[in-house]
Amino acid sequence: MRRYFLLFISVTISQTVYSDVPEHCKAWPEWLQPVCQRPYETWTEGSLELYVPGYAWHNRYKYDEEKINTYNEWAFGGGLGKGFYDEKGDWHSLYAFIFLESHAKVEPIAGYAFLKMFHFNDTTCAGLGFTVFLTARPDILNNAPFPGILPWASLTYRKFALMGTYIPGSQNVGNVLFLLTKYTF
Repeated sequence: MRRYFLLFISVTISQTVYSDVPEHCKAWPEWLQPVCQRPYETWTEGSLELYVPGYAWHNRYKYDEEKINTYNEWAFGGGLGKGFYDEKGDWHSLYAFIFLESHAKVEPIAGYAFLKMFHFNDTTCAGLGFTVFLTARPDILNNAPFPGILPWASLTYRKFALMGTYIPGSQNVGNVLFLLTKYTF
């Protein structure tokens, strides 16, 4: 599964052709220029977005009842980002927010997200894609920052979106559906 996910990411990035590459991206190898270009466009041309994390559901089929009872599932928090719809109507975002993780400790996260959007009409669309990020947790590496990559999905109506990701894992670890909302200014 991970292999197909990484293949999807590489194909998505490599199929984009840019006519006006920013000067600082031209120093990158040509096949990596999209990795520089899209975040640059997102930052300079994107709209301001408000992120409000809200819920982290721990998969009841993968957790013992006593373990579930010790976890916080209300992942309240907030943050900001910049979102950009490209020439194909796909969404790119740079974001940073904080939220209460499973042990009710504050977890920061910052990253880039891409969604292949499926537009139903002028006001409603759904997207599937991925996010790459940097985060830190007290129970993993003693709060040292570490990178991650996860699937990402959204359902958008006008300026509001319900978004989510699923954090895979094993018995009593991971296997969390993380939900948040987004408002585009």
